[in-house]
Amino acid sequence: MHKSAKTAEFELTNVTPKVASRLRGSVQRKQSRFGISLVIPALLLFTLVIFYPFVRAIASAFYEDTLFLPQPMFTGLGNFRDILQSPQLINTWLRTLIFVVGSTALTLFLGLVWAVILNQPWRGNAVLRSLSLLPWILPSTVVAFLWAWLFNAQYGVINALLLRLNLIQAPVAWLSNSSGAMAAVIIAKTWATIPFFMAFFLAALQTVPKAQTEAARVDGATDLTVLRFVVLPHLRYTTVILAVLGAVNSLQHFDIIYAMTEGGPVRATTVLSLEVFKQAFQNWNMGLASAIGVVWLVTIAVPAFFYMRTIFQPHS
Repeated sequence: MHKSAKTAEFELTNVTPKVASRLRGSVQRKQSRFGISLVIPALLLFTLVIFYPFVRAIASAFYEDTLFLPQPMFTGLGNFRDILQSPQLINTWLRTLIFVVGSTALTLFLGLVWAVILNQPWRGNAVLRSLSLLPWILPSTVVAFLWAWLFNAQYGVINALLLRLNLIQAPVAWLSNSSGAMAAVIIAKTWATIPFFMAFFLAALQTVPKAQTEAARVDGATDLTVLRFVVLPHLRYTTVILAVLGAVNSLQHFDIIYAMTEGGPVRATTVLSLEVFKQAFQNWNMGLASAIGVVWLVTIAVPAFFYMRTIFQPHS
């Protein structure tokens, strides 16, 4: 049986200080070795799965590495120079920003509106809250095929609805033109992400001080006034966190865009994530793909920096 802490402490008090120091040192060394033995498997897994591929990808960005070369050739900043000199790749970066800003802003707005609606005390509220999480738990590929069907030019529901409302005169091939395809993938991404934002906003709305809202209503404030001057300032910190998380998530997004448009038409929805995939697994240019991945990493690091700064700085 293991001795209790009190028994061990009693034994240490009945020995000389030198012996007690040795015993404490022995116990600490055993505890350190035990702790290290627990951490080593996780460190090995992290090194093999994340750290080594990460370092290898960064190193590959400085080499010309294609399927047609017997071995990679060191080019220094050649791949990054190709990126800066290629209008196609610069446009990919700009399209990525459009997708990120559009999907994040739209999700923030609709997520907040839906959270405010679900925060009201009315019958069926709990059931609708549960159903609202459905888009979040659906696989991204299912979401992509669903919205591709909705935007279909021949039998899509969106065209049928717009024709019935006389808003268009003929069916629109949404996924076959540049602006329509980008709008479609932004809407699909937004629909899939709204429940995540809504849940955070809804939780934050539960913490709005009732005393402030009641005092504002006593002073004659309308619902919109309470929302503007009481609720929204209270949600400021949550909004910043969700905006940064949404931007990081959109920067990494791949599956919905690829399943809906494969980056088309004519690269209209090709973002950085798809560009890395195409360069690596279609053009077999691993060096250029790695360089684009580094640019992608730096782009993601910007909102990630603001996220960490917001998380760790004091806030009211």
